[in-house]
Amino acid sequence: MKNTTVLISGASIAGPALAYWLSRSGHTVTVVEKAPALRPGGQAVDFKGETHRVVLERMGILREVRRRQTGGTDQVIVDADGRRLAVMPGEFTGGDIEILRGDLAALLYERTEKDCEYVFGDSITSLTDTEGGVHVTFERGAPRTFDLVVGADGIHSNVRRLAFGPESDHVRFLGHYYALADLGTGAGNVMYNEPGRMVALGGPKSPAFFVFASEPLDDDRDDVERHKRLLADAYRGMGWRVPELVARLPEARELYLDSISRVEIDRYARGRVVLLGDAAYGNTLGGFGTGLAVVGAYVLAGELAAAGGDHRTAFRAYEEAFRGYAKVARQGSAGPFLAPATWGRIRMRNWVFKRRFLLRAMLRLTDRFATDIRLKDYPALTGTSAAP
Repeated sequence: MKNTTVLISGASIAGPALAYWLSRSGHTVTVVEKAPALRPGGQAVDFKGETHRVVLERMGILREVRRRQTGGTDQVIVDADGRRLAVMPGEFTGGDIEILRGDLAALLYERTEKDCEYVFGDSITSLTDTEGGVHVTFERGAPRTFDLVVGADGIHSNVRRLAFGPESDHVRFLGHYYALADLGTGAGNVMYNEPGRMVALGGPKSPAFFVFASEPLDDDRDDVERHKRLLADAYRGMGWRVPELVARLPEARELYLDSISRVEIDRYARGRVVLLGDAAYGNTLGGFGTGLAVVGAYVLAGELAAAGGDHRTAFRAYEEAFRGYAKVARQGSAGPFLAPATWGRIRMRNWVFKRRFLLRAMLRLTDRFATDIRLKDYPALTGTSAAP
């Protein structure tokens, strides 16, 4: 086996999933994560269709994922007086299996921590790709050299920036922002719209979930206080319970704001560096990110094993096998669906949820996207797989 030492940037979903498979096929894996520890809780993520279930089963975690699942939650769409207009069913928002992102990350970490090295509270500062390896420098740790480096660090990937160029070359803003906040509002599972703006309480994403249309904002993703002001400005003058929510923003215990964007990149690999998950094919709130990350980790690790560690052959095969499957992430945007631009489009969106035959058609379509790949059985990965 060639190229046995691998550095993975990112310890959310894609990174630990790849670490699991690589450690089984004889690689020495280091995972570096900027956060000081695993991020608990977080929004709900989901799996859809047979392909996702097969990969979870081959990983030996399907049973545990089901045990920790949250269960899809119906979201009641209301008017400004709180009257029910339609219901967004849990089967639409939660797929076949829904689980909190933090719970899934913890499960993957539990399955890999003994066989892989995890370095929290650090980040890559430079990558020098050479014929014999990738020389890596870090913010805090000493420089090291690895055979391969994997960017599994999200849509704002640091590895992609260092190896492929600035984010502006590879990430397209789709005209909306979203925010997740804990405003102490309690449950409710309700959603309210005005043109270009949406707020939901008690749903699967967060205690309070916002989506709004906007021109690009010049903001620092780590400046939470500025995010609170931006969100308050975006929602000022809106009806229903929104004035109460805006008043709570200054004291919000947790708040995260980011753009709805899509990665558009010509290739997943450059030299000894390869991208996985949202770093390669992210589409914010697109509904397929977690499934793509887990299936992509299986395919990338499998192709590396099948190629005996020859990264050129493996990366080419990974891209050929996966780019067609990942096409769902290159289509559409959740922003206009969650926050339609006009009252007429809001009514049309709500009308869809009142027509069961249209909803069933949408669910069949998403299932087709989720299963649109032929999974290989890589013996080096699955030969001694644990029972699900």
